[in-house]
Amino acid sequence: MNTTTVSTGLQSLSLSQRLLAGSLALLLGLTLLVGTGFAGDYRLHNGAHDTRHAMGFPCH
Repeated sequence: MNTTTVSTGLQSLSLSQRLLAGSLALLLGLTLLVGTGFAGDYRLHNGAHDTRHAMGFPCH
């Protein structure tokens, strides 16, 4: 019986790399949330309206 091992080349990230990636994702998400929440264009505001209210973000 032959057994073949496939290596994908992926390495696990260190704790500091995971924290950095998580922080950047959080910053991007908050920027998008706040940016659309206080957008002057009604299309941007209405595009994310229900999601913001479901998350408790006051936009009015």
